[in-house]
Amino acid sequence: MVYITSWDEFVERSVQLFRADPESTRYAMKYRHCDGKLVLKCLKFKTDQAQDAKKMEKLNNIFFTLMARGPDADVSEVAGKEQLEAQPAKRGRGRKQ
Repeated sequence: MVYITSWDEFVERSVQLFRADPESTRYAMKYRHCDGKLVLKCLKFKTDQAQDAKKMEKLNNIFFTLMARGPDADVSEVAGKEQLEAQPAKRGRGRKQ
């Protein structure tokens, strides 16, 4: 099996694969420190870019959502960590300092 070069295509095809057969689909990630490469296997994707680690975190959130809510869940609402941090914090009625 060849590596998919586009991240968006990898995510789309991985989600399609999971939705087609959720009972037998799995994925694994491996970081090769000697090469400085991150390899994701569901289909295959390899990268040496640090920015792809955040994309991998969002892919984890997508798969966790699909596993918890079922393969028909809407993954468009899945937020990455950066989107959660962008929301303003609510201020309580605690003591002023």
